[in-house]
Amino acid sequence: MDTSGKIITCRAAIAWTANSSLSIEEVQVEPPKAGEVRIKMVSTGICGTDDHTIKGLLSAVFPFIPGHEGAGIVESIGKGVCSVKPGDKVLTLIIPQCRECSSCLHPKGNFCEKQDVLPSSGLMLDGTSRFICKGKKIHHSFRASTFTEYTVVPEIAVAKIDDAAPLDKVSLISCEVPTGYGAAVHSAKVTRGSTCVVYGLGGIGSAIVMGCKASGASRIIGVDINEEKFPRARALGVTDCLNPQKLKKPVQQVVREMTGVGVDFAFEAIGLSDVMLAAWDSCHLSHGVCLIVGVAPVNSKLSLAAPMIVSGRTLKGVCLGDYKTRDCIPQLVTSYLQNKINIDPLVTHQLPFDQLHKAFELYHAGKTIRCILLFRDPR
Repeated sequence: MDTSGKIITCRAAIAWTANSSLSIEEVQVEPPKAGEVRIKMVSTGICGTDDHTIKGLLSAVFPFIPGHEGAGIVESIGKGVCSVKPGDKVLTLIIPQCRECSSCLHPKGNFCEKQDVLPSSGLMLDGTSRFICKGKKIHHSFRASTFTEYTVVPEIAVAKIDDAAPLDKVSLISCEVPTGYGAAVHSAKVTRGSTCVVYGLGGIGSAIVMGCKASGASRIIGVDINEEKFPRARALGVTDCLNPQKLKKPVQQVVREMTGVGVDFAFEAIGLSDVMLAAWDSCHLSHGVCLIVGVAPVNSKLSLAAPMIVSGRTLKGVCLGDYKTRDCIPQLVTSYLQNKINIDPLVTHQLPFDQLHKAFELYHAGKTIRCILLFRDPR
């Protein structure tokens, strides 16, 4: 049945208020307007950013449909869309690439000015929503909203991928892989024989570990308060595991003692200012590089000891591995298909969309690296 130009009724998960349980509801998804794409979702990953947004820790406008790490098939396109067509396999992008703003035009920029993360308006580029539930407007999440059988996104936030890509797995490449793996291999450019520390061994931290190992790091220290994550982390490449709650000294001091002088590369993959400071203080004073990958809560601040900055350490924020999203993320998918990157170890669970709440339980218990939700045919 041809659904182009028509309203589609389907299931979606809605966060009605901050810190409330998600509710699977019947929603109406409007057709895409000019410059927009409607996607039939096949899979979506549960990222820590989704959890923090649902809890109200990050910028969001309630009620909204969460999710941003998604893979699907183009159902229909709005006027003027030329980069994708119905039937194309695509990934949703939390950070778009308009190819027109100062960030997109700069050789090193990737934080497109048309992003809707910092802060989030919950609306499409024209200031309206494409979702309705029970007669009420439902907001978008980062202009992605992948916890739904159908979603509408701007064309600039869609990446067309290889037709051979397995959509039940590659949703990770829309966020977790570029954010984590990319932070190590593309942003930091971790060097062979270097020492690294990764704070947070969840999905993003695990992908960072894979990137550090692939880059030839000689020592990778993993830090997390949940020791159930340690066996998986070791399998991915972590050489030493630390639980800060069981140490008699500050973890950054222990890291410096373990390495003698501090690490060459430190990664923060949690999004807490005190952990960012620990990562910063774990670095070699002269040439250490501290990369902030986690997104901190709204209105939080980071305070550094000013006299010590002059020693030469580098503090760098990283978003999606500094990749220009529409240009580079399809290349990561191709690399996976060519066995140059192996994302399979990051997929520890796959559950039907109906088991959304179980998936979040696994996430909160730290029992999963990445759980992918799979959609049944919504027709």
